[in-house]
Amino acid sequence: MADKYDAVIVGAGTAGLSAALAFGRAMRRVLVLDGGPPRNAPAEHAHNLFTRDGVAPDELLRLGKRDLEKYETVEVWEDVATAASGSDGDFTVTLSGGDSALARKVIIASGQTDVMPDMPGFAEAWGRGIYHCPFCHGWEVRDRPLAVYASGNMVMFRVNLIRNWSRDLIAITDGTEAPEEDRKKLDALGVPLYESPISAIESDTEEQKLTRIVLEDGTEIEREGLFTNPPQRQSSELAETLGCATVYMEMMQAHAISADPGTRETIVKGVFVAGDAGKIMQSLANAVASGAAVGAFVTHDLAADDVAAELASLTEKQA
Repeated sequence: MADKYDAVIVGAGTAGLSAALAFGRAMRRVLVLDGGPPRNAPAEHAHNLFTRDGVAPDELLRLGKRDLEKYETVEVWEDVATAASGSDGDFTVTLSGGDSALARKVIIASGQTDVMPDMPGFAEAWGRGIYHCPFCHGWEVRDRPLAVYASGNMVMFRVNLIRNWSRDLIAITDGTEAPEEDRKKLDALGVPLYESPISAIESDTEEQKLTRIVLEDGTEIEREGLFTNPPQRQSSELAETLGCATVYMEMMQAHAISADPGTRETIVKGVFVAGDAGKIMQSLANAVASGAAVGAFVTHDLAADDVAAELASLTEKQA
């Protein structure tokens, strides 16, 4: 493309659309790349989001895109960024459809992808009985028989939180042993501990809910909900392509893109991150806030760059 966008936003989830809204209202020309279904697509409803509690994930994004329609400087394309190069003020983003886009800034808002374990029934129950976030889904299974599945050194951490929603709780490790101190705590709290990994998940397909957990040692446990954190990977390889740094988050089993805690700019000048791709606290509300903040900070950068360029031009003319 001959024209240069003020920014290209990689990802049209809640973070990307929120950033685009800020840019649109700032009259900045931006391109949003919609890479496909959101991470929470398996869930029927999204929760813990102000004014939209219980909305379907696809409906939430439809509403977000509708909000952008009146801002003529915002474009949304159904395309995926496959590569990027350049430097601050002059990036080239290559798209899967064969086109390329020129941009002054790049915002990575492509999120994370949950890596489903090779476990019968797990993927089918994901978001419909097996959950990642209790703030998103805990209320729907409150006071029901629940389970926590984590490594031995993390299982107590997860139990501490999930007990807020149900005291009918068991803890299962991935085969690694929990520390002796945690064993004593679980015993005192009346939380049974199983240290045989899960081999299969059984669900009621008609009612779309979890019914039974089967362990590798043959133990079968009836449960209606399981909270766990499967490994995650960056949904886009763009951060790696551009040379951004990442940090491993053990609690989330994921690599997050490192960024300034305030401006969310990465170590690559002109490249910013919004949403789950760079956050340890993953939620819709945090993604929306992150996108809005990045939109504002980048707009400040663009405005400062414009003023600097205009002043340099005036100085040159006066010389």
